[in-house]
Amino acid sequence: MSDAYKKAGVDIDAGERLVRAIGPLAKATARAGADAALGGFGGLFDLKAAGFRDPILVSGTDGVGTKLKLAFETGVHDTIGVDLVAMCVNDVLAQGAEPLFFLDYFATGKLEEETAAQVIAGIAAGCREAGCALIGGETAEMAGMYAAGEYDLAGFCVGAVERENILPRKTAAGDVMIGLASSGAHSNGFTLIRKIVRDSDAALDAPAPFDASRSLGQALLAPTRIYVKSLLPLLADPSVKAFAHITGGGLVDNAPRVLSAGLVPVFDDAALSLPPLFGWLQAQGGLSDTDMRRTFNCGIGGVLICAAAQADRLVSILADAGEDTRVIGHIARA
Repeated sequence: MSDAYKKAGVDIDAGERLVRAIGPLAKATARAGADAALGGFGGLFDLKAAGFRDPILVSGTDGVGTKLKLAFETGVHDTIGVDLVAMCVNDVLAQGAEPLFFLDYFATGKLEEETAAQVIAGIAAGCREAGCALIGGETAEMAGMYAAGEYDLAGFCVGAVERENILPRKTAAGDVMIGLASSGAHSNGFTLIRKIVRDSDAALDAPAPFDASRSLGQALLAPTRIYVKSLLPLLADPSVKAFAHITGGGLVDNAPRVLSAGLVPVFDDAALSLPPLFGWLQAQGGLSDTDMRRTFNCGIGGVLICAAAQADRLVSILADAGEDTRVIGHIARA
């Protein structure tokens, strides 16, 4: 390799070792349509082999925001990759699409192979959970661009949906909103969360003030829930009108995005009681209910909108699939 390049801060050999190390992780995500082998200049996917007849491709891209800062501070890097996958696959799910393949971008100032391998192992774990293949990515070592020990992540997902099953469908006044429980703060609002933690003098390695069974860092780093396997079998059901992934903008801004014109969501305040984490954030931050619902998921990571007559049936199916669900409101005319 070039000694001059290494002296400038880029270790090509380290990058090649990382590619060899993550090869088996990617191969373990293989699925119909992709063998998930790495090494080419592009990743290939065969839609016909995946069983689609008249597919529409759906793409999504995202990162995990300043939640990365908590990974740096705690030294916990093996779950942040799950967040990266979840933020992308849950978005394409909102169009009714099955996630097919995923690519990642990992950038750092100096490549620390063990840290990078942990991050990418998390990405592979998220892909396996979502049923999509990790077919490619980019590891960029850019000396001088990032602080020591820090990195940035971006993810890219492509899914497909049969033309007749694209979401959202037409929604109507009287439809019901079913909330799917989140696993925590997911990957939104962490600039505010980190400020609240600093202002409260709470230690990330101390027991969480709202849950003595785990540290505050563990509670905040709980990976974003992936809803693909529980929701995908339902999305072709005509009684399912829409699905909203609750990300930046919280409940208030995301639910309306999937509604037909002239309709608004009406939330049942009693059904939106805050889980302990969010109750602590609200109290410590002195936040109003409006601030909470525009910033955080408040314990609801996804909202399924359906015909009212089918709500009980769908809640039961989702419970059997392992989801904690409840009716959190209805749709009304604006």
